[in-house]
Amino acid sequence: MADPSFDVVSKVDRQEVDNALNQAAKELSQRFDFRGTDTSISWSGDEAITIESGTEERAKAAVDVFKEKLIKRGISLKAFEAGDPAVSGKTYKVNGKILQGIAADKAKEISKTIRDEKLKGVQAQIQGDQLRVSGKKKDDLQAVITLLKSKDFGIALQFVNYR
Repeated sequence: MADPSFDVVSKVDRQEVDNALNQAAKELSQRFDFRGTDTSISWSGDEAITIESGTEERAKAAVDVFKEKLIKRGISLKAFEAGDPAVSGKTYKVNGKILQGIAADKAKEISKTIRDEKLKGVQAQIQGDQLRVSGKKKDDLQAVITLLKSKDFGIALQFVNYR
């Protein structure tokens, strides 16, 4: 029988993000303080989101509305990165993106954190944009999950395929 293992990933449910975006768009079109500011939010690619508004303050407020909707849908704010409002003609534009996958440097940092804990028989292997952690005992793997949850790596982590 193979050793127990689990995967550390950083993925978000695209449908939930789409739902949050649609809810934010609806709220922006209905809220009194956004009337007449031509504020809109939309997809501008696979993982990119564009927020446009007539004023800088409304653009920042629209980002906050979207973040609020992400939280309600159970998506970590670490998975969304928004830039500063930039003037584009007469409108202010904010470009944001949904972060997916674990970058190589973050994967190495997570792997080093696991190694530094010195748990017997626990190994972490980098597999593309995720990390596979395996060990002799399930208790050790649970300790690794607890350890990773207690640290802040700047990205949203999920633990899947626990067997």
